[in-house]
Amino acid sequence: MKNIDLSLYLVTDNSDDEEKFLKTIEEAILGGVKVVQIREKTADTLDFYNLALKVKEITEKYNVDLIINDRVDVALAIDADGVHVGQSDMPCDVTRRLIGEDKILGVSAATIEEAKKAENDGADYIGTGAVFPTATKDDAPSISKKDLIDVVNSINIPVVAIGGINLENACELKDTGIAGLSVVSAIMGADNPRKASEELLKIFNS
Repeated sequence: MKNIDLSLYLVTDNSDDEEKFLKTIEEAILGGVKVVQIREKTADTLDFYNLALKVKEITEKYNVDLIINDRVDVALAIDADGVHVGQSDMPCDVTRRLIGEDKILGVSAATIEEAKKAENDGADYIGTGAVFPTATKDDAPSISKKDLIDVVNSINIPVVAIGGINLENACELKDTGIAGLSVVSAIMGADNPRKASEELLKIFNS
């Protein structure tokens, strides 16, 4: 098992204003984010590649893990720390073969069956959700707190919860056994991303 600090895991949203996007990521890291996942569902490959290189400069500066969502090619091209794939992306076992044993591999799983398969196929961690309603990903399956706990208890690799997590509801996840909070808009959309990150971490660790 790779040593990954998943306590506060930032997933980015669209990057229309690149300068603000990069500043938000840096501020979030200064607030305690330990993993950054770039998710660009609509970007052209070259744009994604160039943006990922700029984000990598920031994550390397602060020794934070950089994960690329879905795009194994982009992850390999920029030598990112890892890849995160969903159930409709490249299969986990194939992804592992492509990226090698030294890279981090995360998989989205909403059920015990999906989580166990991902673990067996080489995943290092699981992302499970949506634990709360979310506007960021409208096709995300929702799961109950009980289902989240069941997923955590069914596997031997860490689980991060994702979906609609914010300062108001993060405390509801403290007794679930998860390794961390995966957050999008509560940080990316915050007026003060550093403060939002600090407060989310404080809630999770209290």
